[in-house]
Amino acid sequence: MAAVPLTLDNSYARDLEGFSVPWRPEAAPSPKSLFFNAPLAEELCLDVAALSGEAGTALFAGNAVPEGAEPIAQVYAGHQFGGFSPQLGDGRAVLLGEVIDRAGQRRDIALKGSGRTPYSRGGDGKAAVGPMLREVLIGEAMHALGIPTTRALAVVATGQPVLRETVLPGAVLTRVAASHIRVGTFQFFAARGDTARVRQLAEYTIARHDPDLVGAPGRFLGLLERVAERQAKLIAQWMNVGFIHGVMNTDNMTISGETIDYGPCAFVEAYDPKAVFSSIDSQGRYAFGNQPGIARWNLARLAESLLPLFDGDEDEAMSQAMGVIYTFPALYARHLLHGQRAKLGLRTAEAADDAADAALADDWLALLHAGRVDFTLAWWRLADAAAGDDTLLRSLFVDAGAPDAWLARWRERCVREDEGASSSGEATAAATRAARMRRVSPWVIPRNHRVEEALTAASDDEDLGPFDRLLEALRRPYDENADNARYAEPAPADVTACYRTFCGT
Repeated sequence: MAAVPLTLDNSYARDLEGFSVPWRPEAAPSPKSLFFNAPLAEELCLDVAALSGEAGTALFAGNAVPEGAEPIAQVYAGHQFGGFSPQLGDGRAVLLGEVIDRAGQRRDIALKGSGRTPYSRGGDGKAAVGPMLREVLIGEAMHALGIPTTRALAVVATGQPVLRETVLPGAVLTRVAASHIRVGTFQFFAARGDTARVRQLAEYTIARHDPDLVGAPGRFLGLLERVAERQAKLIAQWMNVGFIHGVMNTDNMTISGETIDYGPCAFVEAYDPKAVFSSIDSQGRYAFGNQPGIARWNLARLAESLLPLFDGDEDEAMSQAMGVIYTFPALYARHLLHGQRAKLGLRTAEAADDAADAALADDWLALLHAGRVDFTLAWWRLADAAAGDDTLLRSLFVDAGAPDAWLARWRERCVREDEGASSSGEATAAATRAARMRRVSPWVIPRNHRVEEALTAASDDEDLGPFDRLLEALRRPYDENADNARYAEPAPADVTACYRTFCGT
């Protein structure tokens, strides 16, 4: 077998002793490449030609480890559905190491589904083809939508069955992340009263994700503020494309602000803030509309972990932490409205007053909710209305006249923004506005039924055709064309009503 064409650094293992255990992935009996992300490999400065071949398949299956690599399983804790688990950790994942990408950023390369580790908690440590290919589809879709996300570098079938409700073909995912540091990583040491290690982790995290804070007074509060900013922006982006993570436990909230773990995730179709698709979220804790509040709750758990590091006495430290938690809703609202304005075709705040535009956006969502209108298509067809044709938008409503009053308000707002334009200028402004809107509201998202269709074909029939075609469409979410029309169509209402997602473990 050819040498593994990859050189890795190991700063996490080197700088944070006691935060992981050395661990090697299990070998796969008959590895077969199902997916290789050549554009991502190029971004990571990797040898694309070499990794596309036998040596890459061996690496991505866990059968070969690069020379000098120090693979580890990371430890962390986490609140899962509100209940605290003091020790979780990488139960089926191994961090191979890190590379420096073309932008000079450090990126983790990890295997998921590579067998048991000391943190498996009775699980088999394996993964199935379907859930690992789901990570590819959703992660690449999120990347194309401009949403921070972990990404799939490769998926390899292991040739070994995995027992879940049924027997499924096994697979290993190679995941790339800015880091795998989670809120739960801090919680693990904070719960044990190990302030020294919380400090050590915080210093490492700052150096990696917020290097301008290194050595600065108040840097630990600064870290909390930066995480709050990243998460507020991330959740606002989720909400503006209709994404439901499904399992926002603190061990699934990254410090980097990337979306991680695409298990029981889904996208809303008919707009509903109470939408839940996860089979394990029976109480609706992580419903679509609850996500901003859960992000704030998770942030409070991070603040608790960091509290002993803050400057001042206990009361002052608590006041500093609570200041971040109290201001999170306003921070989130600012990011949400920024995205909504773009989707509404608006570029500026009106007289520096956000309230009117926020009300316009809220009333639009209320209109969609009342009419059970498809969230994605409604935004896309609103761009048609901006260009002067609201026929297709109205066709989404049972009552074609339902949006009349709102459309009148919106058009008045657009006219005020374009005030002073000539008649020919008005037409140009309308076309320009419509084009802007189509650059921020996707035509194609990972429709749940199309994702399941592709995964079933790959898992049951070893047919990657549907997966490849869907992936191609998801990588061009703003392109309306006849070839991809089937991927823009909502599922039948009865299909969506009974749709459930699973965590894949």
